[in-house]
Amino acid sequence: MGAKLWLVRPLGFLLDDRYLKRAGMDYWDHVNYEVVNDWSHLLQRFEESEQAAPRFWFLTKFAQKLVWEAKFERGDVLVFGSETRGLPEEIRQTHAETCLKLPMRGMVRSLNLASTANTILYEAVRQFGGLDL
Repeated sequence: MGAKLWLVRPLGFLLDDRYLKRAGMDYWDHVNYEVVNDWSHLLQRFEESEQAAPRFWFLTKFAQKLVWEAKFERGDVLVFGSETRGLPEEIRQTHAETCLKLPMRGMVRSLNLASTANTILYEAVRQFGGLDL
């Protein structure tokens, strides 16, 4: 399916042009993305694809494995939960072996979702040798 951003409803933000521009996301027109209704719909989209099933990595502060322990490959899917609730417990339990976290100091409750996604995405890109631009 190539490099694509999948957004799973319910979204915690609007995709209207004025909101994206206000957030400084003037590059949004260049993002290859699709919005799906729920987790099962996303999985169905991958099953319908003619490509091999991707490997999913689930990012959560409850993971045992640090992000630096993962060996990312092109085609991997990074799954982040909402900023306020994180990933559902059912997903965390079902996929515990592929759950990852960034290290945090004990007094820190959580990290900003955008910063976390950025950090992990670029670690994955670093591991597999850069972006295809």
